Amino acid sequence: MASGPRTTVPDDSARTVSPGRRGENTVSAPTGEAAAGSLKSIASPVRSVVASARPVKEKAGREVARRRLQLLPVSQAEGPGEGPEEEEEEPLLSVPEEDGVEAQPLPPVCVSPMRGMWRDEKVALYCDGILQGCKAEDADDAMSKYLSEKLKLKDKWLGVWKTNPELFFVKYAEASIPFVGILVEVTCKSHQSSSSCFKVTASVAEPFSSNIANIPRDLVDEILEELEHSVPLLEVYPVEGQDSDLHDIALALEVVRFFYDFLWRDWDDEESCENYTALIEERINLWCDIQDGTIPGPIAQRFKRTLEKYKNKRAELIEYQNNIKEDPSAAEAVECWKKYYEIVMLCGLLKMWEDLRLRVHGPFFPRILRRRKGKRDFGKTITHIVAKVMTTEMVKDLSSDTLLQQHDDLDSALDSCYSGDTVVIFPGEYQAINLALLTDDIIIKGIGKREEIMITAEPSRDSFVVSKADKVKLMHLTLIQQGTADGIVVVESGHMALEDCILKCEGTGVCVLTGAALTITDSEITGAQGAGVELYPGSTAILERNEIHHCNNLRTSDNSKSTLGGVNMKVLPAPKLKMTNNHIYNNNGYGVSILQPTEQFFIVAEEALNKGAASGDKKDDNMLSKVMQNLNLEMNNNKIEANLKGDIRIVTS
Repeated sequence: MASGPRTTVPDDSARTVSPGRRGENTVSAPTGEAAAGSLKSIASPVRSVVASARPVKEKAGREVARRRLQLLPVSQAEGPGEGPEEEEEEPLLSVPEEDGVEAQPLPPVCVSPMRGMWRDEKVALYCDGILQGCKAEDADDAMSKYLSEKLKLKDKWLGVWKTNPELFFVKYAEASIPFVGILVEVTCKSHQSSSSCFKVTASVAEPFSSNIANIPRDLVDEILEELEHSVPLLEVYPVEGQDSDLHDIALALEVVRFFYDFLWRDWDDEESCENYTALIEERINLWCDIQDGTIPGPIAQRFKRTLEKYKNKRAELIEYQNNIKEDPSAAEAVECWKKYYEIVMLCGLLKMWEDLRLRVHGPFFPRILRRRKGKRDFGKTITHIVAKVMTTEMVKDLSSDTLLQQHDDLDSALDSCYSGDTVVIFPGEYQAINLALLTDDIIIKGIGKREEIMITAEPSRDSFVVSKADKVKLMHLTLIQQGTADGIVVVESGHMALEDCILKCEGTGVCVLTGAALTITDSEITGAQGAGVELYPGSTAILERNEIHHCNNLRTSDNSKSTLGGVNMKVLPAPKLKMTNNHIYNNNGYGVSILQPTEQFFIVAEEALNKGAASGDKKDDNMLSKVMQNLNLEMNNNKIEANLKGDIRIVTS
């Protein structure tokens, strides 16, 4: 016997799906006097957010079975002797040799083609193929019909049942056992009312196989007996090596899982929606934008956390109401109200995010509200020195008629600036929320080595450096982004110049919005999760002698189609870009990607955009020149190399 369990971590094509789906639990707002008497009856369905109400013969009987696995087996838990708290824990499970044969490893499950689908293929599948213009309240019936047709292909097959470890373990480490997997023989039942609640008959298949090597066979049999051998279909993944019909069933199951996990929202059939398929298309685009890095990583993570919090809060409310045995007390009624309104607020926030496609540069994010100060009344400009103590050495190079003002911190200096002022920063580490409120024409420059003059973002803030001034210039600085959802630098309007700066990105790189202009010279941009420089339609940028590398540093399950990299241009109207003597290298997407709305915007021969052409291959100069002319794109003496996808590419959105 092995001393501990063998576990595997599922990828996107084989993830653990919460079996609770439509119609299993309901939740409603407590209203008036009814709040005191019917809080356990809740109105809108909860689908994928709660654990399934698994049928059991008796709750006590299941607890007896589960008590056999109080903790992880010995090799998966902390060893003895860690301290008095560990000594007080119940004994760790160790399965004796005579209790049964060690489980064999699980066979591989069918790989889902969903991972390789482009967004337009997903749209065609769901909107044109399955939903076909139906309303939100009819979506579940459409999914059920689709899945039922596929299940007719084969009524018996082998699959891996992946279920919540809570069914077997009273205590366990979530990180080490994401699911309990058992090889089962599946028998499909006849048509059922809801695809998300489909049940199948399952029995342990031979040879006995699991992702936990020493799980007792008799315990598995006992649990299945308690479930009357009926398990949620969406928890079962067909295994490889069966006939081709099983691949169709595996795809159908993944299509349904994807719908309820990523596209369906609990509030959909509670509200009128004239074009539900259009809403689903928007959510598909949203999901794809998150996957390929078009939406900044921090924004995507925040959205996912909010959605997960919403689901958890709904589950908490349902559980709380289900635990109320009699008519609720006044305290219980108040608690239900509190939980309900928290859900309502999270729901409203999620709707706002979805409606705006998680846009960073839109109404969702409060933009600059500060008004321009303009020039001082007496017409003079001031040089602001940022230092705890100002010395003569700091100002020796300034002219004798310079007006000086010393500040202990950068925020104070920026708050005191009028148009024409200069802020001088000496080596050290600084933070300033006023960098996100640049409205006046100022210069911010460091004195000394740029690596030693570090300005870091505040993680709690959405924005770092945002400008709406006519002319702003940053010189000899290092900007370090950490946690902010906005770009490291955002030019909303006017013109910004970055000279001899280092930009260490964590989310999005430099963003130039419609109508704004940017000049970057002798600078370095690295680490962006999206593009290093992102040009919105109708923007203007000049890039000279810069290094842009290791961008599109996005960690997703499917980075294969991500196109962002060094520089990304969004066309129509086309931005204007001039690039001279830049080095763009080691980006995970393309060196330069050009996003056009339709294939008809301009026609480009694919072979003209290969690596050789972008690197200066003369044979395709005519075609490449035509493209650059159409886009107001001027590229001279740039070195574009070692980018994962290639050097330059036209991408259709």
